[in-house]
Amino acid sequence: MAAKMNEPTLSPATESKLRAAMGRLLSTKPQWTDGRLIKENLYKEAGVSRATMNRAAAILAEWEDKSGGPQPRDRTIEQLQATDAELRATIKNLRRNIRDLEVQLTAAATTIGELHVENQIPRGEDPILNVSPLRRNVSEPPARQ
Repeated sequence: MAAKMNEPTLSPATESKLRAAMGRLLSTKPQWTDGRLIKENLYKEAGVSRATMNRAAAILAEWEDKSGGPQPRDRTIEQLQATDAELRATIKNLRRNIRDLEVQLTAAATTIGELHVENQIPRGEDPILNVSPLRRNVSEPPARQ
């Protein structure tokens, strides 16, 4: 008895609306929806709220049996949403990797530039300093070759 008191109850009018809507949808003669066998169409076809439909456990169990459970379209949407989530995560990881590689590339280019300048200095090729090497003995004329 206590279990029945906790179960939500529906008015006979609401139950008949849901059953009539189920009949129309299953017979492919909907009045208010596109006719797909989904719960959304069931409560819209019946003209009740989703919450009201959800309180009709017996009718929903009957709906699942007669409509064949979740429709292939719903499963496809779920699969596509899962694939979308995976691809978004992959894109996020790839973008993070690209940013890390760009930072490494900038650091490597800076290091290469500094090393290039350091290598030019001993050869006297530093265009910035314009330093000429001094002769060893300033009082003697340069040796001829």
